[in-house]
Amino acid sequence: MATAFLTLACFAGIGHAQFSSNYSQYVNLFLGTTNGGNMFPGVCAAPHAMVKLGPDVESGNTDAYSGYLPSGQIWGFSMMHESGTGGAPKYGVVNQMPVKGNVSNPLIDLGQNRSTSDVAQVGYYKSSLSNGVDIEVSATEHAGLYQYTLPSGQNSIVVDVSHVLPSFRGLGWGQGYAGGSFQPQGNGSYQGHGIYNNGWNLSPDWTIYFCGHFDQAPTSQKTFTGNGTTLASYGNGSSTEGTYRQGGVFTFDKSKVTSRVGVSFISTTKACQNVQSEIPKGTTLQSLTSQAQTRWTNDVFAKVQTDETNTTVLTQLYSYLYGMNLLPSNRTGENPGWQSNEPYYDDFFTFWDLFRCSTSLWQVILPTAYEEIIRSLIDTWRHNSFMPDARSSNYNGRTQGGSNADNVLADAYVKGVRGKVNWQDGYAAMRTDAEVVPPNNHDPIAPDSSTKEGRGALPDWRSYGYITPNFTRAVSRAVEYSVNDFSLTQVARGLGYRGDYQKYIKRSQNWRNHWNPKQSSLNFTGFVVPKYGNGSFDYPYDPEQCSGCYWGDPYYEDLPWSYSFNAQHDMAHLISLAGGQEKFVERLEKFFEPGVYSGNAAYGNTVFNPGNEPAFNTPYLFNFVGRQDLSVKYSRHAALAYYNAGTGGIPGNSDAGAMQTWILWNMIGLYPMTGQTTFLIGSPFFRHLSIDLGGGKKLVITSRGGDRATAPYVQSLRVNGRRWDRSWITWDDVFKNGGRMDFVLGAEQTRWARGAPPPSPASSARNGHWGWW
Repeated sequence: MATAFLTLACFAGIGHAQFSSNYSQYVNLFLGTTNGGNMFPGVCAAPHAMVKLGPDVESGNTDAYSGYLPSGQIWGFSMMHESGTGGAPKYGVVNQMPVKGNVSNPLIDLGQNRSTSDVAQVGYYKSSLSNGVDIEVSATEHAGLYQYTLPSGQNSIVVDVSHVLPSFRGLGWGQGYAGGSFQPQGNGSYQGHGIYNNGWNLSPDWTIYFCGHFDQAPTSQKTFTGNGTTLASYGNGSSTEGTYRQGGVFTFDKSKVTSRVGVSFISTTKACQNVQSEIPKGTTLQSLTSQAQTRWTNDVFAKVQTDETNTTVLTQLYSYLYGMNLLPSNRTGENPGWQSNEPYYDDFFTFWDLFRCSTSLWQVILPTAYEEIIRSLIDTWRHNSFMPDARSSNYNGRTQGGSNADNVLADAYVKGVRGKVNWQDGYAAMRTDAEVVPPNNHDPIAPDSSTKEGRGALPDWRSYGYITPNFTRAVSRAVEYSVNDFSLTQVARGLGYRGDYQKYIKRSQNWRNHWNPKQSSLNFTGFVVPKYGNGSFDYPYDPEQCSGCYWGDPYYEDLPWSYSFNAQHDMAHLISLAGGQEKFVERLEKFFEPGVYSGNAAYGNTVFNPGNEPAFNTPYLFNFVGRQDLSVKYSRHAALAYYNAGTGGIPGNSDAGAMQTWILWNMIGLYPMTGQTTFLIGSPFFRHLSIDLGGGKKLVITSRGGDRATAPYVQSLRVNGRRWDRSWITWDDVFKNGGRMDFVLGAEQTRWARGAPPPSPASSARNGHWGWW
């Protein structure tokens, strides 16, 4: 079948309808599953649930990053997946595949086309296969329920311990199966474990344990082992263990078969406890689906309420809220690495993607989980020596640029997160990133320094105050290391570490050492470019080019143009270097001008690439130069042109929800400056929006007089009843104790924000006066 997707929520082609508090009906599980979004449409029973149960699809040599592809054959339903990630697939383990009739060789490809479109809603997924089998699944946080409707006669279900999602990119990031065990327990029950390795984060062997039950007695059950597609043994149902492929085949003569499976990173005993406590025998799909929808409503959806009646917009709002909360995975109680009373989260993919928008929105919507994530990061440092920039299968890796967990901790600190966070340890973890060179893991794609964790290019950073081309991603790392060092100043200042504050505020200005005032592009001069150890800029580089924009290049995943706007803590100085306010406005507008850059056809040949995180902030930078109207113009254009309620509803890879949080902030009408208390003001989508901040506090945002598409420009604004003349607010203004923002919108591009520009804290650190000390 060419494509396969449906959702039980109606969303396409609908004009206006009465809003319902049944929020799950507005979630399109397939939003972001095409156009390179890589979203997972299967079952995630709660925000950040460990189990993500859904289909694994194969289609030629195409990587199925989340397991799902809209076309191709289903070759199993697995318990573990990522969502919205790139690089290479991860997980796709603890798998079942139904087969019509008896199975002669369980090691061969048993994939089946879909006979009709897949169906999904929050907490539920269904596939109908061309062999006449229907598969319906639901799940809890640590267990899953499969319900099979089978054709008449004998049918089989294959449990393949060696099943993993493969990668076809040829970069050495494919997952491996290193062995395991399969132990029948009689009467349709089984348990065992699988050992897997590699994937995008290059992790060594890790183990997942499973415990499964078929609630209908099989007519026969067999075990198998083999190498490749060649069977070594097949029959009698005895236990198997080793490095060969292995598993079990269960044959039934019934039309309805139910399977319950628990998983654990600790033991088979824990896996059995998980399935017994969360999905006892007799549990129905309907009850689990309802339970999942209630959990998502209480934890996420009901936190954001609006009087909007356009169901297309409602589908975007609640689908984005859902999509941003699939990762990371809450594995508290499932940490095999160390004993601790702290929360444990895994599957950060990655803070390079998430620190700009996602983490700040978690604090607003899920403050309890957010504090747990902060504590988990610090605890990972305690036991693994470094916080992760990325982490999965209980292993740090990969660091794409800076040590961006530093930015996440700083953002939490300046916005008042305290609770059970040990901030002395938190700052020590940040200081480790700033001072300790991580051991080189000799990554073949970037062998110069560690890609596992920390800041591999610290030797240059400390010696030169910049990063030479001896290190890969030199310029993008330098810009990010500057932001990371600024993040340390925020916590050092609060903890009273004056010497550290002065040291790191100076280092946070080091991005300036990469600024070449003679470098030109599109009639503008001055860009961040590679710099050699002798202090020269003699590097053959064009600001409109970044070679492959990948691991071995000076810039990672975006152009020099974008990175030249990324010193978000030092904006006043950046504006000065760029030629002053008027020239900065011109430069920004050139960035968004269609047709000026031939390498970006998908976005009208603009230099701006809305599908990559380094450009997230650029539409809002007009606020620093008195042109808030232009921030609205360009950010709203991006929101309406590149986001929608369909399967291609985000502009490229979700990056674990990063894209969703960018558009959500646009809908709210704000943009966070991570590591600072500042939020840049945009324009809200809604006439009325209420965000529950917890503890009886709310942020209420209203608008009148305009609309989101043709008249989105701010004419005036009141904050907490006071007339507002600044293009920014702080955390304390509207989030700390709740607040209210009342917009008047219209079609005219007014210059209403004539007050002081947003803060630029690193720019004020000059002439012996270091910032706010």
